[in-house]
Amino acid sequence: MLGRNVAYLQQFVGRGSPRRLPERERRLLADFLGLDERALGAPEPVAADVLVPRRAVAAAAGAGREPADERALRAEPLPRALLRTHGVAPGQASLITVAGDSMAPTLWDGDRLLVNEGDRTVPPGGAVFVIRSDDGVAVKRVRRAGAMVEIVSDNAAYPVRVRPAAEVTVIGRARLLLRDL
Repeated sequence: MLGRNVAYLQQFVGRGSPRRLPERERRLLADFLGLDERALGAPEPVAADVLVPRRAVAAAAGAGREPADERALRAEPLPRALLRTHGVAPGQASLITVAGDSMAPTLWDGDRLLVNEGDRTVPPGGAVFVIRSDDGVAVKRVRRAGAMVEIVSDNAAYPVRVRPAAEVTVIGRARLLLRDL
């Protein structure tokens, strides 16, 4: 899971070595254990930060995933100014993990998205949204076509799907891609 051996984790838990886990490892371990990262030594958020809920559901960039428990796993601090820059109100922000390859090369498996749950209106030219349909929860490019919506994958190997708008629930618009290098 972390790319480390068991002894590494035993030393961290038993001896406190290393004193701080690297950010990526801390986040993966916190997700796996269902803990807030602060329990594993993450710094406390500063006043200029907003705690943004990270949803338990992964938005498929593929055929869709079964609707999952969409409760917040935990919260991650993000700068308030970052949310403001992307037009996201703190109470309408969430983080969701991408799963699959249908949105490649734009989005890759494991990418995290800042989602504006307050922005559910599909503009005329379309945009990337997290949606729920009979296929499950997915992240796709969505365009209106009258009473229908086109659900488009960036990966040409996946076909465009057309569904009645009433059968698709827009959870929120993807506003920012957060990717580890």
